[in-house]
Amino acid sequence: MPASPLITTERLTLRWLVLADAPFIFDLLTNPSWLQYIGDKGFKSVEDARNYIETGPVAMYERCGHGLYLVERKEDGAPLGLCGLIKRDGLDDVDIGYGFMPQFWAQGYALESSLAVLEYGYQTLGLPRIVAITSDDNAASMRLLEKLGLRHTANVRLAAIDEDMLLYTPADGLCI
Repeated sequence: MPASPLITTERLTLRWLVLADAPFIFDLLTNPSWLQYIGDKGFKSVEDARNYIETGPVAMYERCGHGLYLVERKEDGAPLGLCGLIKRDGLDDVDIGYGFMPQFWAQGYALESSLAVLEYGYQTLGLPRIVAITSDDNAASMRLLEKLGLRHTANVRLAAIDEDMLLYTPADGLCI
């Protein structure tokens, strides 16, 4: 049974991941665009996706009260991607992360869900600051982060990612 919506927007609902989402998560996290821009989690099966849901997002919900959320289209319940708040080792602040299936790119879903997640993080969760990271070859993500009011301020290397990433922080130190 799917989880209840946590965040709603005009066109989308965002909710916690559940084990039944594993087939979609497998498809998303093994998609070539995810592998290129976010990284290879080494998934070989839907069972690997179930384990990821349990040890990644669900564990973070329990530990932090937030994590990656499944983004669904309201009109038909279609899963589009992920968007949420992540507490990563090596970053002082919580960061916003997102990834969508390519057929849902350039339709405003990433912007709509990201704005809603930022508002939720600041207003509901009371987070003092939210940052973002992206690879230096992900121009679309850089544009989205700038639309969200974030600016590239530094490069960081996180042990879990083991590659230099661009750190985006709120412009002028301000939060939404």
